[in-house]
Amino acid sequence: MSCVNWHGKPYYSLDAWCKNNYGEKLYKIALHAGMTCPNRDGTLDTRGCIFCSAGGSGDFAVSAPLCAGTSMQEQLAAGKAFFHHKKTGQRYIAYFQAYTNTYGPVSYLEQVYTQALDEPSVAGISIATRPDCLGEDVLALLQRLQHSYPDKFIWMELGLQTIHASTADYIRRGYPLSVFEQAAAALQKLQIPVIAHVILGLPGESRAQMLETVRYLNTVPVWGIKLQLLHVLSGTDLAADYQRQAFSVLTQEAYLSILTDCLCVLSPDKVIHRLTGDGPGKLLIAPLWSLQKRQVLNNLHKTMKENNCWQGVNYDDTRTTHFI
Repeated sequence: MSCVNWHGKPYYSLDAWCKNNYGEKLYKIALHAGMTCPNRDGTLDTRGCIFCSAGGSGDFAVSAPLCAGTSMQEQLAAGKAFFHHKKTGQRYIAYFQAYTNTYGPVSYLEQVYTQALDEPSVAGISIATRPDCLGEDVLALLQRLQHSYPDKFIWMELGLQTIHASTADYIRRGYPLSVFEQAAAALQKLQIPVIAHVILGLPGESRAQMLETVRYLNTVPVWGIKLQLLHVLSGTDLAADYQRQAFSVLTQEAYLSILTDCLCVLSPDKVIHRLTGDGPGKLLIAPLWSLQKRQVLNNLHKTMKENNCWQGVNYDDTRTTHFI
């Protein structure tokens, strides 16, 4: 078992990392900064990735019930109010979630990032984006912000999903694996932690292929990982394929088995930011069992305990790149 304090879980969760580094839980507030995406505005495509909802994965952003154009300060205030009943933790992660959050004029990016970083209760920001949307001007901005806010963190979340080219083509990812590698390397030079998004259960992928993607992340400068169960959401092209029975979704038993294997081959240094994902109930078509998130996580912990498994028990550290 890793020497890191995992607070009773068989993997190195984000919650454990926050408690180890801040002495308390940090609550994540999802923000909508009004961005779009090159996969939607016609630069690469107009349809978006095949699994992405019309909300650009920002269906839980606090701006959703608010008027369009709500400032980051107003969204953060609304998010903090949502967590006001919590008895532990007084600080927050400002999560730029919806669409591609480095895809805009640098002057605007600086404005919205600064608004979040200026909030005293925000410990840092996490920016979800595409690795092909990290130009030199964006990287220079991130470096300036690091210097301006040395007591706060900046994380970049990159949508990888898979390392397999045929699957990437099917989901309309829109960039080759080499672009992800270049982006991760550029962020490493700036000492900005990278969180990679991976989807488990993509149509046509075998267990072996999913494990190859996770093992690959041991070899690149990635600090954290989000393991996302494939959700079929209403209004997506993926939903159309599902409804014509082009593929089937994973059962809970199958998902927990694959997820356990993925955790076992993953370096114990990687921080787990997500293990199932949240499909909005009003949009989720399948798998409906994923709505019982607490039950799913409890079953995962039970499965790993029964099989004497923990993160990294089977990983090969000879090819691992360590990045904290």
